[in-house]
Amino acid sequence: MDARTTDPSASSPAPTRAARRKIARTRQGQEPAPTEPGPPAPPAALPATGPRPPISAPAPAPGSGATPAPGPVPVLPPGFEAAQPPVPPLPPGAAPALGPASVPDPAPASPAPPTTTPAAAGGTEPSADALLIRRTMAEVGPVADKTVSYFYALLFIHHPELRELFPAAMDSQRDRLVKALLTAAEHIDDPAAFGDYLSHLGRGHRKYGTRPEHYPAVGEALLGALARYASAVWTPQTEAAWSRAYAAISRIMIDAAAEDERHAPPWWQAEIVSHDLRTPDVAVISLRTDQPYSFLAGQYTTVETPWWPRIWRHYSFAAAPADDGLLTFHVRAVSAGWVSNALVGRARPGDVVRLGPPSGSMVVDHDSDDGMLCLGGGTGIAPIKALVEDVARHGRRRAVEVFYGARRTGDLYDLDTMLRMQREHSWLSVRTVVADTPADALTGPLPDAVRAHGPWEAYDAYLSGPPGMIRSSVDTLVRIGMPSHRIRHDLVRELVAAGD
Repeated sequence: MDARTTDPSASSPAPTRAARRKIARTRQGQEPAPTEPGPPAPPAALPATGPRPPISAPAPAPGSGATPAPGPVPVLPPGFEAAQPPVPPLPPGAAPALGPASVPDPAPASPAPPTTTPAAAGGTEPSADALLIRRTMAEVGPVADKTVSYFYALLFIHHPELRELFPAAMDSQRDRLVKALLTAAEHIDDPAAFGDYLSHLGRGHRKYGTRPEHYPAVGEALLGALARYASAVWTPQTEAAWSRAYAAISRIMIDAAAEDERHAPPWWQAEIVSHDLRTPDVAVISLRTDQPYSFLAGQYTTVETPWWPRIWRHYSFAAAPADDGLLTFHVRAVSAGWVSNALVGRARPGDVVRLGPPSGSMVVDHDSDDGMLCLGGGTGIAPIKALVEDVARHGRRRAVEVFYGARRTGDLYDLDTMLRMQREHSWLSVRTVVADTPADALTGPLPDAVRAHGPWEAYDAYLSGPPGMIRSSVDTLVRIGMPSHRIRHDLVRELVAAGD
């Protein structure tokens, strides 16, 4: 995207003055995002285009005891997980005026968001607000890059104090911003998914130091950008719909973060205690945290290295929780992957990294005796290994079928571990699927191999690996009759938020 094509000085619709007044009262906001490193370049000072009333921030939920966490504060629009490339400073006088925008006062912490935002659960017809929001998304879709760039122009010009909190290079995360917004808009009529998704974002982004007082600035910029690039469908009713959605989104995020602060830190310091280079580009890394760290097998977390501050990347736990408290990750260095290359090629025992909170729903239901069909592609074998360990430690004998996929035999870096576990547990079967067709492995795409070894009616599926593998595996399993609710993976969050 060329930010120079998004000159905010051009004539464009802007939120009405009455609408802008509401956002100051909303105190709702958005989520910071892991961003690319580099020294920030604050935009040039611009002459004020008009006074803006002071914007106050909402307090966390009563009784939370929440206090702002130190650290960088990337701030994004609702549901967003990533920052955008910096926008070059605009010429003097070019910044459009931003006053308080049009988000209504936040709802109290306990009542549900306004009923006009999400439709009732189980409803077949989209709510009026959902239709307006999706119409806006369809309008800005072809110019998503410009919309996002304009958003950041407004945010940084009218709130330059936030610019220094963003790394200079943020272009690699451009697409995630749009995906996150689409995800939030897509679930506007699904209160359960809507709430779970945003609560996850609110909790997870405490590590960036997001504070409630940052939220109104984000709302001003968001509505300003949408008003400009969705001008053909932007009406007072559309603005009101986005305002209600923004209010609900922000309240969920603020309350989730405040509740999480009562029992967990925003991040954990973790010292690397072992670094095992399994292949030239894959390392198995074990860490010990400075405070107790609770998670479940099959989940993942985010990691920040000291060499790339404010850049967080997602990695799955490669072992079930253990008494020694060690956490293990499998990391593959990818092209242009700052964090992954640092962890594989630079990190050594004694180095200290930071971890975010655990996330993910690909966990074992230990109340079930159904079999488990586990597909792990590449380093996606890490959470599969953790799931197998978890089953073994709970002592339940249930069939576990593992398909370990790789492009080449040499990429099966953890095969010895998986085969050792197979020898120890009669209920475990491990098959390898590789592209170069060795005599002792299955061949072809991983989903095709799985289909050939069915039936799988009595199994729950657990999928981990590259997004393309997960998509094709889900399609294959559904086609052969496995109900979608029995297929578990964390692809949605990975697509929205995962890094290298």
